[in-house]
Amino acid sequence: MQRRNVICGLMVAGLCCGGGAAIALDVADVTREWTAEGKKLAAERIKLPAHDEMVRIPAGPFIMGSDRKVDRNSYAAEYPQRKVHVDAYEIDKYEVTTVQFLKFVLAHDLPPLIDWQYDGGNFQDTMANHPVMHISWFDADAYCKWAGKRLPTSAEWEKAARGDDGRIYPWGNQPAGLSRANFGRTGLSGPVRDRPERLLLYPPIVSVDKYENAVSPYGVFQMAGNVAEWTSDWYDSNYYKTASDRNPKGPAQGTQKAFRGGGWIDSTPSVRPAQRNGTDPNTKMNWLGFRCARDVKDAGEASEPPPPQSKLE
Repeated sequence: MQRRNVICGLMVAGLCCGGGAAIALDVADVTREWTAEGKKLAAERIKLPAHDEMVRIPAGPFIMGSDRKVDRNSYAAEYPQRKVHVDAYEIDKYEVTTVQFLKFVLAHDLPPLIDWQYDGGNFQDTMANHPVMHISWFDADAYCKWAGKRLPTSAEWEKAARGDDGRIYPWGNQPAGLSRANFGRTGLSGPVRDRPERLLLYPPIVSVDKYENAVSPYGVFQMAGNVAEWTSDWYDSNYYKTASDRNPKGPAQGTQKAFRGGGWIDSTPSVRPAQRNGTDPNTKMNWLGFRCARDVKDAGEASEPPPPQSKLE
């Protein structure tokens, strides 16, 4: 089921239905402001180590989408499964972190993000290596361009997550467990806020370099769980029926942008890399972040060679 497209139709507005009640999400209409001391601290924080590594994904075909006979959790938007050729490219090894995004914020004299509410506009120390969140598609697109990169297409994102053999998860076909991915422990999907059972139901965000045992065949981290990730494509649930089998870039136009990978609020079936969803590009949520990609100018050069593809588990 395309969960996020239908959760009461109110996620962007900041409300969700739950047992007949409206539950506010943590996307309050608040603008944070820097203090003078806060900006000084932020200027020091951008010197912290960044996770800037990229991984080269070689040119060639991969199996995109799902086969219902293999993946019983798949649904119509993932069909038909087919081979798709993607030219070589590089993709961030890790989700973009708060420290990385802070550099962009300071470079453009932007206000702090909604969850940067400590020490005059800063994030907590423990969040330094967490994926940045509450980022709209436009924010993510602007950051990638500023960094000399771009958002990955959905096809590029999926290949980097699954390799070329059609595996269900980055590590193989074995379902996600708490030792492999950061996702909701209840088996349910949906947002929560200010509920005492929150930490029992859902895990906290974790650093982008966790779960070394669950990297993709190319060595890319957290392509399942933690935060879902924006891609460059417009979203259309029927797109696979007519999409090109060579470097597909999504529909020419639309009203929603595609995101992939699932996040901490999601259940095991929802953190499958083949799952497709879309939302308004202005959406800013605490389960949604991004990573960047870039074209390979010289196929003979790579920032980091891809590891050999591992066998399915």
